[in-house]
Amino acid sequence: MTTAAIMQPYFFPYIGYFQLIAAADLFVVYDNIKYTKKGWINRNRMLLNGTDAMFSLPLKKDSDSLDVVQRELATDFNRDKLLNQLKSAYQQAPYFSATFPLLEKIIRYEDVNLFRFLHHSIVKTCEHLGINTEIRISSGIDIDHALQGQDKVLSLCKAVGAHTYVNAIGGVELYSKEVFHSNGIELKFIKSLPFEYAQSGKEFVPWLSIVDVMMFNPLDTIHRCISTNYELI
Repeated sequence: MTTAAIMQPYFFPYIGYFQLIAAADLFVVYDNIKYTKKGWINRNRMLLNGTDAMFSLPLKKDSDSLDVVQRELATDFNRDKLLNQLKSAYQQAPYFSATFPLLEKIIRYEDVNLFRFLHHSIVKTCEHLGINTEIRISSGIDIDHALQGQDKVLSLCKAVGAHTYVNAIGGVELYSKEVFHSNGIELKFIKSLPFEYAQSGKEFVPWLSIVDVMMFNPLDTIHRCISTNYELI
């Protein structure tokens, strides 16, 4: 019995993304999906002086209609500048020395293609966190890629032989358990539970990048959160 999850790529996403990956036997990451300017594909939030602050990957100017795999990083992307931003924010964090080499390995990756850069970051973060789920790229799976929404997800699930599909809780209104069941696939939604930990500020700031989680928590605590701190609905 194979459990699959499918999601677009994000830059250092919050911990729920990795809970989704770990809950599946196979994780499919979309490369042939439209880039969304106001989404979280190439940006996220970190903790800076006790409050949330944005960090991002600058992109080469191009058409908003392009897929993620068709976008490129800006030619003037200063990797050292981004690393210094993260270093300045977290150099006093208890697990900085254990986490920063991973950030360097990811941010110094030289591929300018946005999808390949993000794919590399997801794979390397999973390795660091001990997540062994197989990761495949959507365009490499033999389906009709003109399909949209639920129809595309169903087609991908059938192509990879999935009997269960797990989606982020935000997709509750997008997918029908009855339709999935009629296609021989069980549909479940993953709901992350609150996960608070000691940060450097007075009040806890939730839903930050996985970078924040790794800077303030030992790996065994992160493992437990990823494997147990959610509900399947």
